[in-house]
Formats: sequence, C-alpha cells, structure tokens
Amino acid sequence: MTEAQLLVEGQALDLPMYEHRNSLYEEMHTRPSPKVQSPCYVSHLALIRSEENAQIEYDLVCSLCRRFSVNPPPAQSSCFYQKFGGFEFRWERHTEFSTYTFIRANDGQGEQEFALTFIPKDWLQKLPGKLVVALNMKVQKGDYDEAESQRFFEGQKPVGSKVVNGKAKVLTSFRLHSDGFGRFLVADMGLNPSQAGRLIQRLLELETYRLLALMGLPIARSLSSAVSAMESQLAGLNLKIAEIQNEADERDLLVQLSLIAARIEQFRSDTNYRFSASNAYHALVGKRLEQVYEQHISGTQTMREFLERRLTPGIRTCNSLRDRLEDLSRRIHRTTSLLRTRVDVSIESQNHKLLASMDRRSSLQLRLQQTVEGLSVVAIGYYLLSLLGYGFDAIQATGVPINKAIASGVAMPIVLGLVYWSVRSHIKELTKKPKRKK
Repeated sequence: MTEAQLLVEGQALDLPMYEHRNSLYEEMHTRPSPKVQSPCYVSHLALIRSEENAQIEYDLVCSLCRRFSVNPPPAQSSCFYQKFGGFEFRWERHTEFSTYTFIRANDGQGEQEFALTFIPKDWLQKLPGKLVVALNMKVQKGDYDEAESQRFFEGQKPVGSKVVNGKAKVLTSFRLHSDGFGRFLVADMGLNPSQAGRLIQRLLELETYRLLALMGLPIARSLSSAVSAMESQLAGLNLKIAEIQNEADERDLLVQLSLIAARIEQFRSDTNYRFSASNAYHALVGKRLEQVYEQHISGTQTMREFLERRLTPGIRTCNSLRDRLEDLSRRIHRTTSLLRTRVDVSIESQNHKLLASMDRRSSLQLRLQQTVEGLSVVAIGYYLLSLLGYGFDAIQATGVPINKAIASGVAMPIVLGLVYWSVRSHIKELTKKPKRKK
C-alpha cells in the first residue's frame, strides 16, 4: 500500500492507496490507435520471442531511437509510439510476441515503395525472435480499379469487403507474395484520420491473430498419428484384461498403461498452452472482423466468409486433438481403475486364503500347545512324585509307620492338580493384555 493525496474542495485527503491503481487506469490507454492521413504505406512485423530476448529487444528499439535522435522509451516499457521524421514507428510487446509497425506517408512523388524501404536493413536484421507475420499495406485515396488490384496482388485472387459503413474498401489475398510479405489494399473513401488509424490497427491485428491462431495446427497434425496409435493400443489393452491369467499379466498391463498415461500427460503438457492460445486468438479474429463492419462487394468473397471457411476448420482440428487427449486420459484412468480393482480382488482372495491358512496353523499350534501342556503336567508331576517318594522313604527310615505306595497314590492327583493349575495360571499371566497407564 502507498500513500496518496486526494483533493476534496481544495483540502488534501490522505488515504491508503492500492499499489497498482495508476497502472489500472493507464491499462486502457496503453495501445491507442494511430491517427493516419491517407494515402500512406504501412509495414508490420510480428515475431515470436522468448523472455531471454526481452532486454535485447528493448536495447534494439533504443538504438533505433538514437539513430534518428528520438527519445527512447522508458525501461521495462511494453509499448512505444513515436514519429521519426519520415515515418512513424510503433513497437508493442505482447505475452509471447512483439510487433513492429512502420507508417510512412505517400506524398505521391517518385516511385511508390513500402514503409520498410527507409528502415536500416542492419537494424531489421537484428530483430530477436522468429518471424510469424510480415505484412505490407497500401492505403490510397479513392477507389481502385481491377487492373490496379491485379498488379498489387501479383495476379492472386483477393477477398475483401466494404468496411466502416462503406467509408472504405479492403482487399487482401491472405497469401505471401514474391517479396515474402502478405498484402492489404485499403481504399479510403471518406475516412477521417482517427477512423483510418483504427481501421489499420484492426486489420494488422486481424492478420497477426489469424496466423497466431493457426500455430497450433502443425502441432495437432504432427501428433494426430501418435494419438491414433495410443487409442488403438489402449483398445487392445482393454481386450487383454479379460484374458488375464496370473499376476504377471496384471503387472505387465499396468506397466503398459502407465507408459501410455505418461505419454498422454506429456502431450497434454506440451500442447495445452498452444491450443488454449489458438482459441483465444481465434476469438480475437472474430472480434476484429466485427469491429470493421464488413459489407459485401459484388463478386468478391468477404474476409469473414474466407476465414470461417479456412481458419475455423484449423481451430477445430486443434480442439479435436485436445478433446481426444482428454478422452484418452479419462479412458486410461477408467481402465487403470478397472485393472486395479481386479488386482485388489485378487489380493483379497490371496489374503483370504492366507488368513484361512493362518487359522489352520493357529488351530494346530493350539492343539500342539495343549499337548505340550499335558505332557508338561505329566512330566513335572512325575518328577514331583519321585521327589515325594524320597521323602516317604526318609519318613519310613525314621520309624514312622507309613505305606509309601498308598501315600504316593494319594499324593498323585493332588500333585497333578496343583501342577496343572500352576501351568494354566502361568500361561494366563503371559497372555494377559497389559493395562494401560492412566
């Protein structure tokens, strides 16, 4: 929390301030649309970058500012817009990509050239990241004719429409041309500078998000065969569950299921962000198409019609593979649960047999113990009676009239009873549970 002053009728009011309050206010104004005077040329580059290149990118933007004696952007900036004399430069840093846009006025003098013509080539060569979007746009005053559009698009069939309630026309082929750039042709038929700037920005974003949305498609295509193979492998393992004969088969199936599950989780981890981003970019493409307010041009396919026919199936392919991976994960979970249930039942059966065996052993041990107890009583009683015999002999030797045989016979049940009672008492004492201490 930080302290800030609010003025209420000229008096300062000190209140604890949320630390990101200012940035939240500025967030809505970080990427304003340019004000563009027609005619002009626009060049737009979008490069996928890593976080390691963030500082390199910032230093490169600062070096361009120094070349043209322009104040550089503040450190940690994510966007920068500035006029460089002969052109306007716009740099924006997004979550996974950065864009570089150059806008140059067309004064109608000399040979027409795109906006990148006057940008230092050694500077462009140092741009960090991997190029995804390279686009040249021509914005002209007034309508175009068929021959002009044919030359601009090098004979490729364009798609397009009237936009901004008929104040402009837009044509594009959504293809790469001989210079490696995509192209847009915009005919300004009544746009003010703000409207022209917003239209240009939306068209640039449309092309950028269109290509970024399709970045998941090559991944989906490359993984499709591997996912199909795992689906077949899982179906085969499900059939083998009914053919399990022993524990070794169960362990083997569990190992195979674990390997498939590990591969699926790896695929999901590798593709989850890319497929989610593809859907997010696809939604932005639809939003930008809504914002240009397309109207049909007779005999020409609109951009929405073209993209719905070509872009949407690609996104559906990505979603289909994502759904297949999710379904595979659920099926493997169910198969693993089924197999583990079978293993648990097998273990319970083994435990039941083991307990029955232990019961039999306990019964045998009890009988053996009882036999040993009986033999112990007899043996101890025999020795005690032998000792008593010596005592009776000693008594007879002193002259006391006693019949040894009768005395031994009378003493025998008493001795055996005492010995048996003593042995049982000792066993009970040993098996007694210890009392808990309070």
